[in-house]
Amino acid sequence: MSTTARTPRSFLFVPGDRPERFDKALASGAHAVILDLEDAVQPERKPAAREHLREWLATSRQPVYVRINPLDTPWGEDDLSLASSPRVQGLMLPKADDADRLRQVQSRLRPNQGLIPLVESVQGHFAALALSRVTGVTRLAFGTVDFMADAGIGGDGEELDAVRTHLVLASRAAGLQAPLDGVCLSIDEEDVMAREAQRSRRFGMGGKLCIHPRQVAHVNRAFEPTEAEIAWAHEVVRALEGGSLGAVAVRGKLVDRPVWLQAQQVLAQAESTHAAA
Repeated sequence: MSTTARTPRSFLFVPGDRPERFDKALASGAHAVILDLEDAVQPERKPAAREHLREWLATSRQPVYVRINPLDTPWGEDDLSLASSPRVQGLMLPKADDADRLRQVQSRLRPNQGLIPLVESVQGHFAALALSRVTGVTRLAFGTVDFMADAGIGGDGEELDAVRTHLVLASRAAGLQAPLDGVCLSIDEEDVMAREAQRSRRFGMGGKLCIHPRQVAHVNRAFEPTEAEIAWAHEVVRALEGGSLGAVAVRGKLVDRPVWLQAQQVLAQAESTHAAA
């Protein structure tokens, strides 16, 4: 089994008008940092925030994502100009609900820059597959807070699990990395963050958005296979090694080729985690 590059799991937002936090975010252990010009910045501070980013990008050596404002706002076009920096590895586009608009943004990026549509509305939910199939899109992200407001849904737990499943399946159908789940609003209750991240993984999400550095470690840990999962995967692989991948029993449960494929995925995740450490 060859070494697999680590798939980013934790994406940490940093307000664009807080430049003193940019380098701290990069040192947080987050797999990716998103410098945010949209929801985290008040309208009157957006031009100054953009200039903070521009100045920082001119001297930084670290790749980052930038969440721009939608292009139909007064700030979107100027935000998009930041993509010319070689340090911008991709853009997050909020309120994504139209594949043609997404293509307009993608057409102005370099071939090596990714695009992460943030699904935050009912319309975006139903457009998820079309968004997933736009060239340059690397993965979807779920904007749970805005989605609840748009849909009139009063909770972000089981109330949104059907939407999570839809985004996972749309991503899978389009051949994308598994989507990123929305933020946990609890900053001080770290057990809440841990439970949310574990739930995200169970539903097939590939990572989670973070709004505070304390959340990062919980996300990273939740998306790593546990020792028990790795031990089980080794048992399954050994049990079917050299055979025809027919059904056999492991720990009293029937396993066959689909279970073997799951075991291989667990071992690949474990290997990529170890290689990146």
